[in-house]
Amino acid sequence: MACRIEAAGLDSIWVYDHLLYRWPGRGADGIWECWTMLSALAAVTQRVKIGTLVMCTPFRNPALLAKMASTLDDISDGRLILGIGAGWHQPEFDAFGVPFDHRGGRFQEAVEIIRPLLRDGRVDYQGTYYAAPDCAIIPRGPRPEGLPLMIAGKGPRMLRLTARHADAWNTAWHANPADAVARIADVHAACTAEGRDPATLEITVGLPLVYSDLGTPAFANSLEGTPEKIAAALTGFADLGVGHVIVDIAPHTPETLDRFVQGVRLYR
Repeated sequence: MACRIEAAGLDSIWVYDHLLYRWPGRGADGIWECWTMLSALAAVTQRVKIGTLVMCTPFRNPALLAKMASTLDDISDGRLILGIGAGWHQPEFDAFGVPFDHRGGRFQEAVEIIRPLLRDGRVDYQGTYYAAPDCAIIPRGPRPEGLPLMIAGKGPRMLRLTARHADAWNTAWHANPADAVARIADVHAACTAEGRDPATLEITVGLPLVYSDLGTPAFANSLEGTPEKIAAALTGFADLGVGHVIVDIAPHTPETLDRFVQGVRLYR
């Protein structure tokens, strides 16, 4: 599928970071571990960017996460977009023994370690939850300025951290561009409050796309994947200044990918 995505001319491939899904009334489910999959994707592709939507920072020591990201950026020849977030699905935290408390505070400390390591290759940090004393990334990755950092979050604290530290921000899930307007206004206001030009922050949007005729029923806030609806949605997001639309296609098969590409070509 990765090679098919690249051959189709799409811009990027994104991977979720979850360890386990447990929902009431349903059996447990899961996906392969994110970083291992990203390394494989980097090895079999040449052009597309590869991104995380998003890395759950509590799952890994933040300094080690920065080291892993720098290494993967080198493997991919500077194609990684590191998206990070605080996590939200408590059952996987509990099952793997990861603390679920104080996620906002833990995330802030993680960002304050990860950002300087990615940008400058060095940090000296002591916090309540994490420490990185006299830490350095050696060797550095292929981009001297560091790789781009994307944050996903919508609360006031997460938006402030985005405005201070991120190169990009993600909001999800939006089938209709109009539904993203208020969220985008919130992050722009956070940038202004932090003395940052909102235009310097790339906006990315998650779009849920379904093909009910192939077995995935439509759900609230999903887009039925006709080429015309896809093209209209992409146009609407572009008009809002969105720089990257990240699409979750269900079911995820070669046929649905080919159908999605029809919509992208109609938009172009």
